[in-house]
Amino acid sequence: MNDATPAPADALREAQLRAISSDVRMTILRLLRDPAAHFSGQVSADPVAFGVCMSLIAEALGIAQPTASRHLDLLRQADFLKVRRQGKWSYCRRDEPAIRDFLAWLKRDLEG
Repeated sequence: MNDATPAPADALREAQLRAISSDVRMTILRLLRDPAAHFSGQVSADPVAFGVCMSLIAEALGIAQPTASRHLDLLRQADFLKVRRQGKWSYCRRDEPAIRDFLAWLKRDLEG
């Protein structure tokens, strides 16, 4: 690996920092923190147990589906979301252990 190529752990941390640098992506993480409260109208699957349909996330944000998909993909790349496909639909859930790991790393890194 050369100096310009970040180590895998460094690349993940960069992706995570990039993911939380957006108000839209932070809003997605906040909404998915309590899917029962924000997506109780989802009838295709239990939003807590199965995840929230991407189209409902886009609707909640008031943004186009392709825009929402891009934000969700960046959160997935950062390991903050797990995406499950069911037929033609995709459902998203927060990856709580990954989020806790990131927060612990950030705290350690900033506190020194």
